[in-house]
Amino acid sequence: MSQEIIKIAEQARQASLVLQSTTTEQKNATIRKIREFLEKDKDAILKANQQDLEKAKAEVEAGRLSASLFKRLDLSRGDKYQSLLEGVSDVDKLPDPTGKITLATHLDDGLDLYRVTCPVGVLLIIFEARPEVVVQISCLAIKSGNAVILKGGKEAYNSNVALYQSLQNAIKSLPPEEAIPLASVQLVSSRDEINELLGLDQYIDLVIPRGSKKMVRYIQGSTRIPVLGHADGLCSTYVDEFADINKSPKVVTDAKVNYPAACNATETLLIHSAVLESQLPAIAKSLVEQGVTMRADERALAVLKTTDIPADKYQAATEEDFDTEFLELTIAIKVVDSLQEAIGHINIHGSHHTESIITEKKENAELFMAKVDAAGVYWNASTRFADGFRYGFGAEIGVSTNKTHARGPVGLEGLVIYKYKLYGSGNAVGDYGAGKRSYIHSKIPINQD
Repeated sequence: MSQEIIKIAEQARQASLVLQSTTTEQKNATIRKIREFLEKDKDAILKANQQDLEKAKAEVEAGRLSASLFKRLDLSRGDKYQSLLEGVSDVDKLPDPTGKITLATHLDDGLDLYRVTCPVGVLLIIFEARPEVVVQISCLAIKSGNAVILKGGKEAYNSNVALYQSLQNAIKSLPPEEAIPLASVQLVSSRDEINELLGLDQYIDLVIPRGSKKMVRYIQGSTRIPVLGHADGLCSTYVDEFADINKSPKVVTDAKVNYPAACNATETLLIHSAVLESQLPAIAKSLVEQGVTMRADERALAVLKTTDIPADKYQAATEEDFDTEFLELTIAIKVVDSLQEAIGHINIHGSHHTESIITEKKENAELFMAKVDAAGVYWNASTRFADGFRYGFGAEIGVSTNKTHARGPVGLEGLVIYKYKLYGSGNAVGDYGAGKRSYIHSKIPINQD
């Protein structure tokens, strides 16, 4: 274990202890200063990002980097940089999640118990390709009172360093009365450092990986530290027998093509046999117009062959296709004979991320949402809505399929836990019992103002 890595972890722990008592005003001042510096440093950051893109393009052409990772790397695509800045401001506007009383009980005269939200402590965030994560995670960590150690992929090295330097300069520029520790946000770069950090459970409280299935599974199997995240994003959309033909093509197409490389993109289309002939041609036409190719089971394939859709746009599906996260303009199509069959397929083949039903029958929608085991279950809506920004979280730290304190898109609320505060007046447990004092256990009204 290198002394440098131990020092990084120790500094993060010390910073986290200071952040435990940092005021909301300090946090917000830091976040506003971060936005100011990101705006000032935009040209330098995008220049560094372009260096990464040029190297990544060569890697894609050589077959060593996926096209989906390349897309995630580009900070200048569309309004991505502006969205990054707006995400910082959104976090500034969000309520401070710490110091909230979630339970208050009067145990006895002079003995009151409170459950209060508090930071997790030290976060280790490991991510691939998306350099904006440096900013999103840092702001969420600061707002929730956590220290963070960041490790990005080598494909985004220059972008990550440029963003990190901008954040560090922002923190350094704060006046003494608003300052937070510089070690509140730290960046490491090598894989060896990650392997060492994963062993430092005495300093690090939570690991959040954002990347490929291979990377996430590696981390999950390499540490005693709790891991929050998901390995797969194998999402499905089910077109029920009561689906509205005016809704299904739009919803399915958006779920597949809006951003195919995203973990919340639909990979499997399930369609009820009762509406196969009436719904599939319109859905398939909409998908094909957006460049999607289809891998269809036997019954779906038979219907596709009766349409004027070019034969090179579809092929017979294999069993493996229904367990595949394509992350591109490819979708698997399966015909089912009942709502229960659709639910069963999703619970067996899905990744517990996000699943959607298209139906006009409320009872079917409610049953689907109750019985499907996923972090997100939708009715007549695209799976692409599974996102912290769209949920109003300001930004997200990741998507969790865990059954722990945080599930689905994780924002600020997923970065706090709680502690119990007991206010006594010289009380002892020995004062209570048969023939002695009894507990009152009455609720104390909670007023967060």
